[in-house]
Amino acid sequence: MKRQSLTKGFAVLSAAGIITKILSVLYIPFLLAIIGEEGNGIYAAAYQVYVFIYVIANSGIPVAISKSVSELAAVGNYKDAVRTFRIARFFLIIIGLGLSIIMFVLAKPLAHMINADKSALAIAALSPTLLFTALASAYKGYFQGMSNMTPTAISQVVEQIFHVIFSITFSALLIKVSLEASCAGATVGTSLGALFSAIVLIIMYNRKEKANELIWYKSTARRYSYKQLAQKVIYYSIPITICVGAQYAGNLIDVANIRGRLLTAGYTIEMVSVMHSYLSKYQQIMNAPISIVSALAAAVLPSISTAVAEGNLKLMEDRTRQAFRLCLIIVIPSAAGLSVLSQPVYSMLKYGEGAYLMSYGSVVLILMSIVQIQSSILQGAGKMYMATINVIAGIIVKIILNYLLISNPQINIMGAVISSIAGFGLSAVLNTITIKRQAGIKTALISQSLKPAVSSAVMGIAVGLLYKGVYWIFGFIGSSYVVNAIAVIISVFAGMIIYFFMMIWAHGITKNDLDTLPSCIKKVIPRQVLSQVR
Repeated sequence: MKRQSLTKGFAVLSAAGIITKILSVLYIPFLLAIIGEEGNGIYAAAYQVYVFIYVIANSGIPVAISKSVSELAAVGNYKDAVRTFRIARFFLIIIGLGLSIIMFVLAKPLAHMINADKSALAIAALSPTLLFTALASAYKGYFQGMSNMTPTAISQVVEQIFHVIFSITFSALLIKVSLEASCAGATVGTSLGALFSAIVLIIMYNRKEKANELIWYKSTARRYSYKQLAQKVIYYSIPITICVGAQYAGNLIDVANIRGRLLTAGYTIEMVSVMHSYLSKYQQIMNAPISIVSALAAAVLPSISTAVAEGNLKLMEDRTRQAFRLCLIIVIPSAAGLSVLSQPVYSMLKYGEGAYLMSYGSVVLILMSIVQIQSSILQGAGKMYMATINVIAGIIVKIILNYLLISNPQINIMGAVISSIAGFGLSAVLNTITIKRQAGIKTALISQSLKPAVSSAVMGIAVGLLYKGVYWIFGFIGSSYVVNAIAVIISVFAGMIIYFFMMIWAHGITKNDLDTLPSCIKKVIPRQVLSQVR
């Protein structure tokens, strides 16, 4: 198989991530028009339950597949890499089926547990998705372990397209029955999207990879028994499942904690759902740049595992710093742009109220992204339990602060943002210390942040002024929505260009970075500018 470099794999996955998250963000206004703020709160609560159970099934084993396959492929043992995938795929199918049944049967108790009884029907409707995603995750883990991110990228786009189409369709059809039924209908697209994603991955595997397996069987590398391979998968998957599961358990506890503390603050159950909807929309927008970081994390883990398997510590250090540099180049300007344009973006997307959460909480994006990359590095280096401990420490702080802050009527839902900053901040500090002590690598986060931070500050000021100028120029149109949308779109694209040129001027972008860009984009960059890139 043709293996992709860290930068190439990241570029492929991030492109798919951008497409899927744009679709995800854009379909929310249509869903809101059907189910409203209260319905969105009901839907968001159900989705948190699903996501928590999903990560139990799909967080540990697929990453274990990626790590095991990359390690075995690095030493030429391709046959055992394929056998590991097949063993893990069997595990995932059994786990996915079992959890689907459990989620369906326990839909009402789960909804009651998080103070969201109206979400029971939506939770039940989401249950089949667990089986489809478990199957798809096995193939994604295999392809990522072989450093081929293209199949995963294609399946993500296909999944999101079907998700958007069928979610809106079934939600609109079932709103005539009841609000709860419409929220449940919105989850049908999630199941069908996961099903088609799995089908695409299976087809790509059968067409391309099975033909190569006869060649891979000629490997003379050390072989392992089925028992040893199964033990390797279990050994890797347990701490990773605990790590990711703890994060989403924290989110699930947050749902109950946030809703319960808002009730304590004196808000009605309807207003609690509305305020939870504010938080959900903020998180939806945050997920767009986070999806790019997730793509980077998916590419980082097998590349670090390969370096460790080869005993190449210099390569491991280079890839670690490269990962952090790419992460910071992306998330710092994203956070700055979302903060400056929070209200205009909310208005353009017809998200209603809650923009203040984004204005103050965009810093969470930076901290969350750093922790995600740090966790992948530690997992790739075999320090999986340390990554888990550090994440759990941050979750505990987040839960405690949520409990203390949200019940204050003057802080209310903003307490969830404050607690996230504190929780992810603690995990980032602990991970930095662990990477330095356990792996002997200095991450140099502060020095690597300097150029993106300065460039983002200039971009943020320019974007803020440009938005006001464009809004004033096009004010004659009359429609405030159209004028705002034009100003936002022009400001965003101008901000990207300003940031790009600022980073080149500051020598924050390298020739390797430019190599990941499509040739059509590189052609429009002036030669004088390209000549400054080192």
